[in-house]
Amino acid sequence: MFDITALGEILIDFTYQGKNEDGQKLFAQNPGGAPANALTAASRLGAKCAFLGKAGEDMHGRFLKDVLRQEGINTDGFLLDPQVFTTLAFVELSPEGERSFSFARKPGADTQISRAELKPEILKESKIFHVGSLSLTDEPARDATVYAVKTAKENGAIISYDPNYRASLWTCEEAAKEQMRSLIPYVDIMKISDEETALLTDFSEPEKAAAALGRQGVTLVVVTLGAEGAYVSKDGKGLLVPGFKSSAVDTTGAGDSFWGGFLYQVCRSGKRPEEISLEEAAEFAKFANGVASLCVERRGGIPAMPELSEVMERIANK
Repeated sequence: MFDITALGEILIDFTYQGKNEDGQKLFAQNPGGAPANALTAASRLGAKCAFLGKAGEDMHGRFLKDVLRQEGINTDGFLLDPQVFTTLAFVELSPEGERSFSFARKPGADTQISRAELKPEILKESKIFHVGSLSLTDEPARDATVYAVKTAKENGAIISYDPNYRASLWTCEEAAKEQMRSLIPYVDIMKISDEETALLTDFSEPEKAAAALGRQGVTLVVVTLGAEGAYVSKDGKGLLVPGFKSSAVDTTGAGDSFWGGFLYQVCRSGKRPEEISLEEAAEFAKFANGVASLCVERRGGIPAMPELSEVMERIANK
């Protein structure tokens, strides 16, 4: 039985590293992709995890598979396809550590996984099944994602969803809204950023957005607020959970690390979302804030995820 299984994009983040003596930009190869980042965060904390997805049978795909294996993540459902190329994301950072993206994904291997290629035995043996929205941008991955969510839910998994909006990967904002919202009826716990509230609910305010998702059946909603922390909502009520002070150098994977920490705490509780009180969820978010505060102090996505001992020390010293 896996604590957490994730389906979705895994890719190479080429992260800006400055310029060489000739003034040319330098980029470092980092493993990334939101579902893979979140899964790695949870795995480093102690969760038993599995990844379902596709990369190319190329130098990048083989590198990504090795990374997941080194992190102790099951890769039986992670395919390498010689017919498509591993998705690439070029990430430029502002002086404050904020990111802008340029993707090589036409098509990227992550969009080409089909339902026939999924491992149903993994879907049926997962306590939490986590997805993002980038696997909804193109077929056949869109069909595979919906099938996987339905199969996992029918077999008792808690469904976790982090939309993780990237405008350049959608044909238009309306298409993104339609597809991103299509999964909400199946979702038990959900994370959105304060920049995604209107896209998912038509409400920009975190409190109103969280309440709207609750009315649609999402049991636990968390809205991340960057350095300000997170807003946790259940049954129409909410709590603001302050963040931790940190010296950010790269925000890549910040939200993913937060959610990996939150999902780890859900697993550790042994409870279904409906059994988790608002106060308990706020404690989970406090822990997750600690995870994220450490992640942003390092460069890259997967390489930046902290160990449990580091998180506990950060929380103890707050």
